[in-house]
Amino acid sequence: MKNISDNRFLSPFACHSLKTRGRFYKDEPLILGRSEFQRDRDRIIHSEAFRRLKDKTQVFVYHEGDHYRTRLTHTIEVSQIARSIAKAININEDLTETISLAHDLGHPPLGHKGEEVLKKLMTKYGSFDHNEQTVRVVTLLEKKYHHYNGLNLTFETLEGLIKHNGPYFNNKKIPPTIIKLNKKFPLELEKYPSLEGQTANIADDIAYLTHDFDDGLREKLFTIHDLREIKILDQIFRQIEKKFININNDILVHQFIRHLISYFINDIVSNSLLIIKKANFKSVDQVRLYHDKVIKLSPKARENMEQIRMFLFKNMYHNKNILEIISKASLMIEKLFFLFHKDVNLLPIQWRNKNGKKLSKASVSTKSRVVADYIAGMTDMYLKKEYNKFFKEEL
Repeated sequence: MKNISDNRFLSPFACHSLKTRGRFYKDEPLILGRSEFQRDRDRIIHSEAFRRLKDKTQVFVYHEGDHYRTRLTHTIEVSQIARSIAKAININEDLTETISLAHDLGHPPLGHKGEEVLKKLMTKYGSFDHNEQTVRVVTLLEKKYHHYNGLNLTFETLEGLIKHNGPYFNNKKIPPTIIKLNKKFPLELEKYPSLEGQTANIADDIAYLTHDFDDGLREKLFTIHDLREIKILDQIFRQIEKKFININNDILVHQFIRHLISYFINDIVSNSLLIIKKANFKSVDQVRLYHDKVIKLSPKARENMEQIRMFLFKNMYHNKNILEIISKASLMIEKLFFLFHKDVNLLPIQWRNKNGKKLSKASVSTKSRVVADYIAGMTDMYLKKEYNKFFKEEL
């Protein structure tokens, strides 16, 4: 049965699932009219790594409140924004959604602070990066199939994840996992990703920079008055207040976030369509060979986004109280890493073997990578549970 989503007209420069470059392992035939990219999406949603995102920190640790973003709610918001852009540009929404839903599967507990700690601990053993870890999750660590590890995703989905921050050129360091994967399944690392991959990337920026205002205001890290110091934000507040007299403050904040997201989406769509028209792309391969990103903000909107980013770094991400809480919690990662590194037999039994061999007999580098994989997969709550099992003192 042919998938109906591939029967509707997509732009010639979009990725068509019927023209996918395929998967590394041969898979069962499609059923129920699903496309290859829909199959990828469903495998991601049904993965254990995806479920764990609900208890992983975005900015605020899990126990601080029920309404703060988690890594899962952030991921869903990225997906929604990405689909809106994809629909407007007439590229493949299913692939765009798939890449968006998978882009943070490799994030460790405690957000970027957790990543910083693991990166430091893994300096001698190949380093740690959450984007590389995402690739490890979908190609190695998820174990749901008899004949292979990972989710056996299509080339197009892997390309979008691997090149989340762009292609690997100009001596950009290629992580070990991606080097190995590229030898088995050539991924054209020096080329730009598809428009679907580029869309997921920029939707990530929009989602966290806009929704973090909501969480920051809720936590009283700054006020609406503070936000109005930024020209574009003041303009948005003025538009809302002009339309709604005596608006409730909670609704004002919601409308502000909504209008800010719309501002960025509209700018990206308009700017990207101008680039597409000028370049006259006839295929996705021409997109990959283009000399620059295609899906991007106009210079003015990019300047506005940078002002927002600087504001949030100063007033939220580098907030003393938040850093203090997360820094204390991140000591749990460090202490557990050293504990498991010293004695891998303390790991759960399924982690004590590597390729059929005892992990205790493996090299230090291999042990370190397995310990990092185990810790990176933890939720915030499970991290605390494991810490309390081995250590008595409270952090």
